[in-house]
Formats: sequence, C-alpha cells, structure tokens
Amino acid sequence: MTVFTKLLAGAALASLAFGQTMAATLDAHAAEAKLDASVSSADQLAWLKDFSSAPNHVGSPHDKQNAETTLALFKSWGWDAHIETFQVLYPTPISTTLELITPEKVTLGGQEPPVAGDPTSSNTAGALPPYVAYQGDGDVTAPVVYVNYGMPDDYEALARRGIDVKGKIVLARYGAGWRGLKPKLAQEHGAVGCLIYSDPANDGYAHWDSYPAGGGRPDHAVQRGSVQDMTMYPGDPLTPGIGATADAKRLTRETAPTILKIPALPISWADASKILAGLQGPVVTDKDRGALGMAYHWGGTDAVQVHLAVKSDWSLKTLYDVIATMKGAKRPDEWVIRANHRDGWVFGASDPLTGHGAMLSEAKALGQLAKAGWRPDRTIVYASWDGEEPGLLGSTEWAETHADELQKKAVIYINTDNSVRGVLEAEASHDLQHFVNSAARDVTDPETHASVLERERADILASAYDGSADDAAAVKAAKGGGDLLVGALGSGSDYSAFLQHLGIPAINLGFFGEDASSGSYHSVYDSFTHVTKFDDPGLVYGAALSKLVGRLVLRAADADVGRARYSDLATTVARYVGEVKKLADDQREKDKTREELTAEGDFKLGSNVLDPTLAPTAKPATPLIDFAALDKASDRLARSAGAADGVLAKADTLPPAVRAKLDADLRGIDQAMLSPDGLPGRPWYRNLIYAPGTLTGYGAKTLPGVREAIEQRRFADAVAYVAKTAAALNAYSDRLDAAVRDAKP
Repeated sequence: MTVFTKLLAGAALASLAFGQTMAATLDAHAAEAKLDASVSSADQLAWLKDFSSAPNHVGSPHDKQNAETTLALFKSWGWDAHIETFQVLYPTPISTTLELITPEKVTLGGQEPPVAGDPTSSNTAGALPPYVAYQGDGDVTAPVVYVNYGMPDDYEALARRGIDVKGKIVLARYGAGWRGLKPKLAQEHGAVGCLIYSDPANDGYAHWDSYPAGGGRPDHAVQRGSVQDMTMYPGDPLTPGIGATADAKRLTRETAPTILKIPALPISWADASKILAGLQGPVVTDKDRGALGMAYHWGGTDAVQVHLAVKSDWSLKTLYDVIATMKGAKRPDEWVIRANHRDGWVFGASDPLTGHGAMLSEAKALGQLAKAGWRPDRTIVYASWDGEEPGLLGSTEWAETHADELQKKAVIYINTDNSVRGVLEAEASHDLQHFVNSAARDVTDPETHASVLERERADILASAYDGSADDAAAVKAAKGGGDLLVGALGSGSDYSAFLQHLGIPAINLGFFGEDASSGSYHSVYDSFTHVTKFDDPGLVYGAALSKLVGRLVLRAADADVGRARYSDLATTVARYVGEVKKLADDQREKDKTREELTAEGDFKLGSNVLDPTLAPTAKPATPLIDFAALDKASDRLARSAGAADGVLAKADTLPPAVRAKLDADLRGIDQAMLSPDGLPGRPWYRNLIYAPGTLTGYGAKTLPGVREAIEQRRFADAVAYVAKTAAALNAYSDRLDAAVRDAKP
C-alpha cells in the first residue's frame, strides 16, 4: 500500500458511506479527489455569463439556445445526451395595465428601469413585462384593501375588523407564505383582483443597501412568479398525472383547477407606496405593516380605486429538457438522477443558473473520469429541466411520462436550484440524512476552511445563542456533535414529482445566508453582475456545491448496498407523531379558551376603541383523536430500522450475493410511503410523510394527511389518515424486516 493509498484509507474510515464496503469507499475517495481537481469556478463564471446574457423565460429564443448549448456540452464530455420536448400551456402577457384612478389618475407598472453598471438590465427588448403566470385574465376597477401578507390569519384579522374584500382589489405583500396562495385566497374571499408587492421590510433596504450600491431590491424592482395552484398538482395544468406529449389528452383551460380566475400582477414597492398613501380606515400596526416610511391603513373605501387589466397569450409552448446518461457498468437498470433547472423569469443568473453551472462542472468532471477509464456501477442521469419557474413543468412532465420506468429503476434523485454563498441548507428524505452528512463532512467551506458540515453546525449553535434558532431538535443535534438534521422537503423545486408523486427518495441542496440574492429574486436585476458582485463573487461556493453534489452522485452510483440509514427516518417520524399529537391537544385547549372568552365578552371588552375588533369566528371544536395506531407503527418502525441498520453496518463482511440481495430488498422501499388515494382533495400528492402545505405552498407539511386535517378541522379525514399513515409505516417496516431475514446466513 503506497503512502497516498494509506492516506486515502484513513479518509475513507472517517467518512465510510453507510452500507458501503471499504473497497468501494476507497475507490470513491480516489474518484472524488480527481473530481475536486476538475471542478473550476472559471468554467462556471463563463457559463453563467453566457447563459444569463439574454431573457430565459419559457418560449424565449435564448432558453432554447441554452438547451442546445447544454446538450453540446454534455456530448463533448462523452455523455449520451438528447433533448426531450413537451407541449405545455404557458400563458405569456400580451398586455398589462395598472392605473391609480382615485384620488388621482396615475399610470403604474411596466418594465423595470436599467441600473447603472449592470449591462443586462438594459437588455430587455426580448423580456416579458412583470407578470405572474396562471393568474386569470380580466379587466377590473375597484377599491383597494391592504391585506398584509394575504394569508389565512390576515383574512381572519380583517373579518374581526368588519372589513370585507368582496368586490375589491387586494394589495398583499410578499412573504409569510407562497405567492400563489395570495391571489387564490383573495379569489376565495370574493376579491376581483390581486396585486402583490415586495415591501422593503422583506427584501429591500431594511436588510441591505439597494442595488446597485448593495444587493437589496431597489424601489422599482418587481418579483415575478407563478400563481398556479401547485398545492393541488404541479406541472402542465392541462395534463395532470400524464406527460404533456404532443398527443396527450388535455383538459380545457376553463376546467383546469390550478388556473386562477381573477387577474393578478406583481408590482414594485414604489408603485405600492402610491396606492398605500391614499388608503383610509384604521391604522395598521405592529407586525402587520411593512417598512415604507408612512402609516399603513387597511383601506376598502372609495378613497383609492385601481384599474387592473391583464390579457395573455394562452397557447401551448415547447419545453426543452436536456437528458444526459452515463450507463452503469454493473447495474445499468439502477439510476442515480441529478438535476437542476435552466429557465428563468428574465436572465435568471442566481435563480437557477448558479446551480446549473455547478451541475455542469460535475458533469464535466465525471466525463473526464470516464475518459480515463472509470465507469459507474449504476447508471447516472443528469437532467437540465426547462419550465421549472412557471410550475415545475419540465421535471413533472418528464417524471409523469416515464413514471413506470422511474419507479422500477430510480434509486435517488438529487436536486439543486439557485445556490449562492453562506451555510449549507440541506433537505432530504430522512433515511438519507447520514448520507448527506457524510459528504458535507468531506467538503471544505471556501470562506472558513472548516468543513461544510462544521460551519453549518457552528451557524446553528450561534443562532441558538442569539435566540434566532427556532428548531429545538436541530439545535439539540448540533450540540450532540454527530450528524446534523436535514429539513423536510415541501415544494418549490423539481424534486416534487419524484418524491411526492413517485416515492423516489430525494435530496435538495444549496448554500445560502451571506448573499443578497433575495433582493434580485425573479427580477431584471437577477443578473451576472449582481451574482458576481454580491451573491457569490468568483463562484467559489459554486465550486463547493459541485464537490458536494459530485460526491453524493459518485457514492450513490458505486455503493455496494444502498445509501440509507433507516433509524434517522424512524427518529424523525417519531418526532412528527409527537408534533401532530401536541397540535391536536393545543388546538383543543385553544378552542376551549376561545369559547370561554367569547361567552364572557372579553374580546369585546378588550377591543381597542381606535381599532375595534369582533370576537373570533366560532370554529368546530377539536375532538379527541385516537393516535394509538400511529404510535404503534412508529414504535415498530424504530425497531425494524435499528435491525436493518445493524445489518447494513456489517455489509462489508457479507458475501457479495447476500449484499446484492440486501440491496434489491431495500430498493424502492420509499414507495411504501405512498397512498394510492393520495392526500385529501389532492390525489396527485401520494407521499404520506412529506408534502407541500395547502396553505404554505413551498413549506413542508409532515405527516400531511393527519396534520393538515387537524389544522383545517377536517376531523373525519384526520381519523382516516391516522390509519392510512400507520399502514404505510407498517408496510415500510415489513420491507425492512424482510431484508433483515434475507441477510441472515
């Protein structure tokens, strides 16, 4: 054994992938060293400048050109690559109108102005005006009501003040929940239109100097986005559950449930301030107001009226997904999938091209390894998705088209999106928690030169000391010195179809925290200049991301047995069960308190005479719910997971045939967590452990069938999904128990 090999062996022992033999780990570390040497920030800077040089929205010439460039790069690196196309409904604005009618007529809206020193900010001839996709076209004139974030609690607060938004246009600020819920909830409450603006309290001068002096959102910047109701299903609104191929059977636009019915537009805080300045009614106080230098009022009177009109082109547009494959030498029918999307709202430099460039670096490095004679055991699939921004279109349509094959072959899906500088944020299926930690332990943070994992640990502990950490379990894990917790996956990026519809374990990664990218998010100013000046100068974190994800890909492709540690999942599920039980208890107690205070007249007596409020609306009382089946299934999962992990820890000592059988037994186990019925009211989402919340959007709801039924007071559903979730956990345990039996001599 050479000195170099001895050093590799020492590193391998320190970070032995769970369920992987020493020989496989040694081979992986040698490959990883070569991968690190191949990753180049200079490459990523060149790709970023080229890919973000013109508008990249779906249907734009440059979006297609970037697909063709990506295809050529993959082929030049030795990958078997092709472009797969889909035909999707994607509305683009023909005209947008926003006018203040009273107290005076003022034209608002329009394209963002150029910024000195940012060359692409004046290259907007091919850009679309600020808009939100899948709003409902219309032409309305009505009074305005300020609704804070426009979330359910805000409408309850308005109702207690006797303010009704029916027949009005609502003005909501970004934050506190997903964008698409704001016009959806406005529509459900009878509003005729919705305006969404970026308040400087959230991503402007309250945090940073305004661009170009700093990275914060300037006064006329607008956050575009999708308002498709992706909490029901993502992807093409006309083809739920099936791929949007040329001959697919389609719904009509009128019958597609994820398209809204009222017109909506995003606006800048400069325009919002002109509307807010004239609103009357009670003063908005405390957390319900933003950071503009004026008093906020709720409005609702004729003092301020706005004319809002949107007309769109509702034709089908072509998506261009680039799919690159490196066939596995030993297990070609097992797929490791790694992906990032490519389309943007305008130039998309940070979102998504920082992550896309990191992905290209990995693909180039793996291509060089292959040309030097290395081949992965499993097949590696790299994907450059189109159409993520409007509704996870490219990834969802590809996953739905190839659903049967993916459920048989895909062993893991690894996703990135935008990534800048700062601390690692990792979300994943919890049986992959140790897998993520092991890779993060082996990558160096560019600024601190500690490991990525240890910097994340330090950030959590420092935040706990400062009082800004709100996850007690994460703090406890950080203090323990072992693995850090990974977050639960909700939605907002391309892992959704793989995890939540098909039951394929997934990981989503990125670096965040020291950038000002939220100040340019979904605007004209998300540019090469902004990224390289404020978000990740030199793209040093882009290189770190490549090294981290590259390790995950290599280890997943070459591991002898799996990549999971099942006790991590069992521990997490037990925590979730405790949370839903506490939720029911706390809600029951709050119901009792509300009834008592209402009966005693305390809400009326304690109301502010300058801002009078009514008692909260009565709600159905939360009953006692029997969680015994869920408790029992969670306890069994802990025992089964511990036994399986014990076998996997000794995988290096098992005969090759037994290791192969063990791997086969555990492959596809995450599909046991799927319900054929899906979640209540949204059958596309079938995962009973992770889902995007119907009233949070991007934010995850864990044990969603139970948790949301309690929160939304659908108590019959809560009882039904306690049973269904317990059955899924037991099916998962059955698979673990069978694998343990097969591993015995």
